Amino acid sequence: MHATVDDTPRFGVLPVSGDTLPASSAFRPRRCYLLEAKYEFLRQLRTPEFAIPALTFPVLFYVLFGVVLTMPGPGDAGARATTLLVSYGVFGIMGPALFGFGVAMAMDRDMGLLRLKRALPVPPGAILLAKTAMAMLFGLIITAMLMAVGVAFAGVVLSPAQLALLALVNLLGALPFCALGLWIGTLVGGQAAVAIVNLVYLPMAFLSGLWIPLSVLPDVVQRLAPVWPAYHLQQVALKAVGGDAGGALWLHLLVLATYGAVFFFLARRRMAA
Repeated sequence: MHATVDDTPRFGVLPVSGDTLPASSAFRPRRCYLLEAKYEFLRQLRTPEFAIPALTFPVLFYVLFGVVLTMPGPGDAGARATTLLVSYGVFGIMGPALFGFGVAMAMDRDMGLLRLKRALPVPPGAILLAKTAMAMLFGLIITAMLMAVGVAFAGVVLSPAQLALLALVNLLGALPFCALGLWIGTLVGGQAAVAIVNLVYLPMAFLSGLWIPLSVLPDVVQRLAPVWPAYHLQQVALKAVGGDAGGALWLHLLVLATYGAVFFFLARRRMAA
């Protein structure tokens, strides 16, 4: 009798070679990016302590101050409602960028999730792009909800082109705050990140004139308002709807781009250390 070699795969494991792998199993980076972004969005959407405040607080504040306490109608009331639509739009996109990006990044680092993902065949940068896409998508949803309330109940009168341009400004305007959130997330742990983001988020919104018009705030606050990126994003958004509080558009865009680049650079240094 002659011994034969048994080539039957054991335990359901197929022989691996370029000829036997199905075409569907080929590594596709684009699909990895899309899946990472999809599941990051679903993860945050299914986290009530993040999704409920992020999606409802800007709209509730706008209903209170733009509808209930500001009578809808043409003229000055409609202009105030439009200004509040812009202000709460900026306030709304800051939350997902700072909390959903910065705090989530810090917590993932605490739990070892980032280290685990580095061991997986995930393209470099997929995690950062997924969290950025999540923050931008949440911001877009918040913007759409605010627009619906403003047009239907607050007397906001904007053309479709203006509404689309405002949505685009808010969508791209989330990027500098994503960079800021990423930097905070690389500095401290999850619990500390929550406190630091709150110390940055709410004071910045107030001192930038998102809650109360700068004209009624002390002179020192008005002079320091351009220090904050939220102020510059608000000015860009106002220009998108036909308003203008002063300052060149290119200057506001340059400040926002500088903030985003600086915080991203600082975050990368921390991550590489």
